[in-house]
Amino acid sequence: MNQYAVWGNPITQSKSPRIHQLFAEQTKKSLQYQARLGDEEKFEQQLLDFFAQGARGANITSPFKERAFALADLHSESCLQAKACNTLKRLDDGRLYADNTDGLGLVADLKRLEWLKPQQKVLILGAGGATKGVLYPLLQEKQQVTLYNRTAEKAVSLAEKFAKCGKIQTACLHEMAEQSYDLIINATSLGLQGKYVELPSVVFSTAKVYDMQYTVDMQTPFLNYVRSQGAMACQDGLGMLVGQASYAFELWEGVLPQIEPVLAILQAEMKKSAL
Repeated sequence: MNQYAVWGNPITQSKSPRIHQLFAEQTKKSLQYQARLGDEEKFEQQLLDFFAQGARGANITSPFKERAFALADLHSESCLQAKACNTLKRLDDGRLYADNTDGLGLVADLKRLEWLKPQQKVLILGAGGATKGVLYPLLQEKQQVTLYNRTAEKAVSLAEKFAKCGKIQTACLHEMAEQSYDLIINATSLGLQGKYVELPSVVFSTAKVYDMQYTVDMQTPFLNYVRSQGAMACQDGLGMLVGQASYAFELWEGVLPQIEPVLAILQAEMKKSAL
């Protein structure tokens, strides 16, 4: 039976074991998938031991994505662009292959929502790891990306790095008020502290809004805020989570699971647990 795990710290909140259980049932695959707590000091050795014991693959979440990237022997193009890894596969010769399926998961969910069209103007909030993981796939989809970050220098540096991949620029708050966007993506982690980025309300008049974070009934701090500002079309990141997992599953098991049935089950379970 193929062995997999998701590694992070903290990790108890992870829905990955449930998602991959549902994928396995759907595709008639036999596998074991666990959540493993990574040690800040011993993570690399933990991961190497895991694969030495015969594991076939692993998902990597915060705060280990960059460290897993450095540990791998081979990398996908999206992984190289992000300099971060969320999926590892042990090859037949024992080498570790690293991929980053976060961007593929986001693109798949935007297509599911019919929110993705060529040459859209997309505003991304944040310039950290979450943004790095999705920029390359979005630019490959011919999206015109604008980055905003509270520390402007970080956004400028990221835009310069990805300039060769497509149309990308940065903006400050007063410049946003003079622009219109088709899609706004929140890639910050502020919601974990109950906070959000405040934007000129005019930007919500035309834009659909996507938050990479997720909660029951899409009640994230950012989505609650944008609805109060008049945003009409809002979506959280649960579909992205399932999407990125489906591409990891395909890398390991050779079959791409259907996202919609698993997403529906997760939404129902989250609502039930919230009662």
